[in-house]
Amino acid sequence: MKENHQIKAVIVGASGYTGAELAVMLQRHPQVELCGLYVSENSADAHKLISSLYGQLQGVVELPLQPLPSIIDGEQFASIDAVFLATAHQVSHDLAPQFLKANCQVFDLSGAFRVNEPSLYTDFYGFEHQFPELLKSAVYGLAEWAAEDVKKADLIALPGCFPTVSLSALKPLQGAGLLADDCTPIIDATSGVSGAGRKASLTSSFCQVSLNPYGVGTHRHQPEISAQLGRNVIFTPHLGNFPRGILATIHVDLKPSVTSADVAAAYQQCYQEQPFVRLLPEGVWPAIRNVAHTPFVDLNWSMQGQHLIIFSAEDNLLKGAASQGIQCLNLRYGFEPTEALIGSHAC
Repeated sequence: MKENHQIKAVIVGASGYTGAELAVMLQRHPQVELCGLYVSENSADAHKLISSLYGQLQGVVELPLQPLPSIIDGEQFASIDAVFLATAHQVSHDLAPQFLKANCQVFDLSGAFRVNEPSLYTDFYGFEHQFPELLKSAVYGLAEWAAEDVKKADLIALPGCFPTVSLSALKPLQGAGLLADDCTPIIDATSGVSGAGRKASLTSSFCQVSLNPYGVGTHRHQPEISAQLGRNVIFTPHLGNFPRGILATIHVDLKPSVTSADVAAAYQQCYQEQPFVRLLPEGVWPAIRNVAHTPFVDLNWSMQGQHLIIFSAEDNLLKGAASQGIQCLNLRYGFEPTEALIGSHAC
């Protein structure tokens, strides 16, 4: 913080689904003053009230969507502590350094700083990364695994929705050394259509979608998951004809000596003190209806010999995006972990 005061925050890209979720949570956060909502200067939503786009925000968030130029005036944001970038990857790439120069902490929900490998951005994101030094200093904000680093970070690269649901399931096993040496986890995950964003397209139109894979072998989340897990994975995303949520089914092979008790102990050790990861009772399987509109990821597993099937579910707009951003804000500024996240619903 620039001084001992209530955190002042703004959202860039506030007209999208994730931006709207962030606006609700920041508005109700007792330690935060939501100071502005921004969209690109050529956006058709500029100057509209956000409540005119999302009727459920009437009387909740009544701020206008202000146009933001591609080159910002640092003085305009000199009093701002936290900037949330709910923007396209290359837009975040261009804006984050400017906000950092203005002495703001940046919480980036795009993929612009998630992986410390510049060539990945050319291959998977379609632009050449210009800030390799920021790739090195950015903290990957998988909240349950990066708390100490987040507390000191000025640039927090929030994970993608598919990586969050996948890494939450896999990292306890990898960390405990339970995966077979030659194991390549196979991740099949299905997301609701909100994962494609608010702008309509034929491929993501609710009326057009029939459960189908996409980005087979080419999806940008595959190298993100592999980099953060420390081993290669096979990742196949699917699009389902429901609004929100992700369910992942993940197959791994365990070392010969690993038992079911070892698996349970690995998950308990990692998550027993974590308020947003729910380890479900035996025989109770994660379901999208139980995580939609919540900040939780639900986990359970089935062991068949040395083959383990893990089931993981989350809300892609919340745990997979906005609420994880608030988790990291709470960590960064020393607030209670559940502040603004437990006890009420986002839009």
